[in-house]
Amino acid sequence: MGSLLIAGTTSDAGKTTVVTGLCRWLARQGVRVAPYKAQNMSNNSMVCADGTEIGRAQWIQAVAAGAEPEAAMNPVLLKPGSDQRSYVVLMGQAWGELSSRGFLTERAELAKAAFAAYDDLASRYDVVISEGAGSPTEINLRRSDYVNMGLAQHIKSPVVVVGDIDRGGVFASMFGTVALLDAADQALISGFLVNKFRGDATLLQPGIDMLTSVTGRPSYGVLPWLPELWLDSEDALDIPVRRTSSAELLTVAVIRFPRISNFTDLDALAVEPTNSVFFTTSPAEVRDADLVVLPGSRATVSDLAWLRSLGLADAVSARVAAGRPVLGICGGYQALGGAITDPHGVEGGGEHAGLDLLPVATEFARAKVLARPAPTAYEIHHGVVTVTDEASAFPGGCRVGNTWGTIWHGLLDDDAARHAFLTEVGQLTHKPAPDGTVSFAGLREARLDRLADAIDEYVDTDALLRLIDEGPGPVPFIPPGAPETV
Repeated sequence: MGSLLIAGTTSDAGKTTVVTGLCRWLARQGVRVAPYKAQNMSNNSMVCADGTEIGRAQWIQAVAAGAEPEAAMNPVLLKPGSDQRSYVVLMGQAWGELSSRGFLTERAELAKAAFAAYDDLASRYDVVISEGAGSPTEINLRRSDYVNMGLAQHIKSPVVVVGDIDRGGVFASMFGTVALLDAADQALISGFLVNKFRGDATLLQPGIDMLTSVTGRPSYGVLPWLPELWLDSEDALDIPVRRTSSAELLTVAVIRFPRISNFTDLDALAVEPTNSVFFTTSPAEVRDADLVVLPGSRATVSDLAWLRSLGLADAVSARVAAGRPVLGICGGYQALGGAITDPHGVEGGGEHAGLDLLPVATEFARAKVLARPAPTAYEIHHGVVTVTDEASAFPGGCRVGNTWGTIWHGLLDDDAARHAFLTEVGQLTHKPAPDGTVSFAGLREARLDRLADAIDEYVDTDALLRLIDEGPGPVPFIPPGAPETV
């Protein structure tokens, strides 16, 4: 068949959701389909079975497609370390560090690897559904773009633009997305898809008709607002708050580090009906919650300093002194320990003091550890943690009293491990424990199927299949086009 690129009028317009739904829908039609995103910027990643690292969004898209997740599906992964610098994972392995300005000079090398990865996937699958990044009309970056229209030109793929109507201005942003591209790029923009619509879709039809009239491009459907279909987020800005006010529920406060990573660890806690899970930066909420979680961090040392500056470190220490439950995961586990040494300058070098609440020491190694130690668990870290004193065993870490730490992400995705942990926390806090009937993997599959159902119901799938099979057709040029100076 062929290819399709899903672009968006903005970040968070729904590209990831649409690609995920299309992958599951196509897989249900018997199509061998793979997801692809040339470059992702996210601290939320996953380890594939072969030990490579990709963005979490592409991992869940591969699951939706029934394909084995692999590095070629997300060849370039940028992991922000600060507002100006990112760590680069290239084809699943650590590659180096880039500044925002230096990135412009390195794009040619990254583009070469990204295009090669796409070509490899396309040789092995019937269809590749690509996800753009941000907007395809980032005209300041067009000359070096390999994620949006640069990719579309490389593969001569039709492009469907998704717009989030819940934000407002969707028709203007869709028109502008086309009108600011040059003629060659406009020729690949094949149509639109409205996302997150609430209400009677017939009320939207006059706007859709006018958009078609002024652009010469059709709309392929209107997806409704589906708040129950939260998926593995790739951006910390997308972290959902799943908090329910009830004295009967186990309240779980997750400290929201500035460089929080792999925060989908908490999804498994949030699906339990006995829990109320929320992210916080408030010492008072840390003090009052039944369970406090220190999640993963891309920058453990700087997030430790931040923890202290807000009084959160004192709040966590007071909880531990009082015997109240605390869980640290990966970077959070390292923070709960004692000495943190950085001989190779992974996080700036030097020696640093942790909270000294667990008898462990951390040393940052030059090479990143990427591993899958258990069916649901995975490791992504430079910090090698050593237990230095007496402590009880805990999967991937240790425990002292009612303070737990693990280097494993995904531990709580395991239903038995999650049930055992929450049962003990429930006993300590006198709150109800889960009954053990929730299947986290089953719920994920149900969400993916529901998303595919929505694609089937609300999208013109016959037209999309023709577009994938036949490629972009003739469409008019919409002035003014891209500025000549870009």
